[in-house]
Amino acid sequence: MKKGGKILVVRFSAFGDVAMTVPVIAGFLKAYPEAEVVFVSRPFAAKLYEPFSQVHFVSFNPKGEHKGLAGIFRLFRELRSIGSYSFVADLHNVLRSRILGLLFSLSGIPVYRIDKGRTEKDELVRQTNKRLRPLKSTFQRYCDVFGAAGKAFDLQPLSLRGYFFIESSQPPHASLGLAGPHIGIAPFAGHKWKAWPLEKVEQLIDLLDERGFQVYLFGGRGTEAEVLEDLAGRFVNVHSLAGRLSIDDELKAMAMLDVMISMDSANMHLARLVNTPVLSIWGATHPYAGFYGWQLPEDWAVQVDLTCRPCSVFGNKECYRGDFACMEHISPAMVADKLDFLLTRTRSNRL
Repeated sequence: MKKGGKILVVRFSAFGDVAMTVPVIAGFLKAYPEAEVVFVSRPFAAKLYEPFSQVHFVSFNPKGEHKGLAGIFRLFRELRSIGSYSFVADLHNVLRSRILGLLFSLSGIPVYRIDKGRTEKDELVRQTNKRLRPLKSTFQRYCDVFGAAGKAFDLQPLSLRGYFFIESSQPPHASLGLAGPHIGIAPFAGHKWKAWPLEKVEQLIDLLDERGFQVYLFGGRGTEAEVLEDLAGRFVNVHSLAGRLSIDDELKAMAMLDVMISMDSANMHLARLVNTPVLSIWGATHPYAGFYGWQLPEDWAVQVDLTCRPCSVFGNKECYRGDFACMEHISPAMVADKLDFLLTRTRSNRL
């Protein structure tokens, strides 16, 4: 085992939250270059850690070999076979990760868990006596786990582009070689109340298409890909990449954009892994809850001030007003104006 020790890091899901661990692990390895990290997550996250030679990725399959309590025991034995650990960093703090942590704790390995700040977040989203204030970022909460284990480090400005993007003469999609500003739009999110209405997305696309911008639509396979393919077919300069690219090529495509327009979703965090400027649109949720993109200036978000906002930490609660005003009050012109602002600020260099 190397001098820095072997660390077990657990973050089972979701994609955006796992993507947010990457700058933290990169910062940790920069501060402790002799350390080794065993990272446990769903198979979809493996590509995010492929560029890091000091990280050994272990897939967690809750519907397969790691299903149920017996599956957690199986995962524990698998992880123990890899080697001895200095400590376990539980960056998820859910029932499964706590059971896994208990097994390591009983075997003499110290376990440190993320403090999710549930009380503060409840105060942020409650309907009455709301306390609207910026909370600690999830990046910092992840970082604090390592600090509690005696491996403190500061979250410094850190460019991740070099890890994920290698310059190539062959773009992952032919249209990325066309002239004109390249703008990505990822209109979907894990929950309905975090997504800008699709008709407004179409109106924005119409504005950008008329201006000769090349617009690229990002989304998942299946229904999302079908919807975006249909949408792209209505315009000259709009191209759907949904469901067409591997994670590698999707990151490469994002790296070639001038700006990514995203919801509060995984695409915001993926774009930041390659240092692409992100204009994010916020409705039921709020950047104050701690899930804002890596190193993004606060004024790059588009949102409206309403006394009911935010009403949810994760965007999974139905609008209690019934009018979805937080998103309906955001116009395509507002987003286009913010895009012009970002293009002006980022034309000569990237964060």
